[in-house]
Amino acid sequence: MGRGLLINKLETRELILMWIEEEKREQLFYFKALGSEKGRHYTGKQKDYAINKAISIGVRATSRLLQIPRRTIQRWLRAEGVTVKRCPDWVYDWAYWRRKRIEKLKRRVWFSK
Repeated sequence: MGRGLLINKLETRELILMWIEEEKREQLFYFKALGSEKGRHYTGKQKDYAINKAISIGVRATSRLLQIPRRTIQRWLRAEGVTVKRCPDWVYDWAYWRRKRIEKLKRRVWFSK
């Protein structure tokens, strides 16, 4: 391997964060491109895009990503009759396994005394 191909962890992290930010900018640009030229009201295409995003990544994340109020997204979801959990399923799974790990660590500490 050449010396130029080695990337340390910090550079890798910065590179990944840069890609994530670029993806966010592209999604925001796409959302705004779906809108009208006047920019006063959201179009049906924008609403559909926001609803689909909210279903896949959650209301709060969609709000941050598309830079629109959370209540607006929630109103659109209610109008469509769509119920969305507070956060995606993977968050509940992550929290469950995190709790299990903490319980296991507590048991280890308890028995090691």
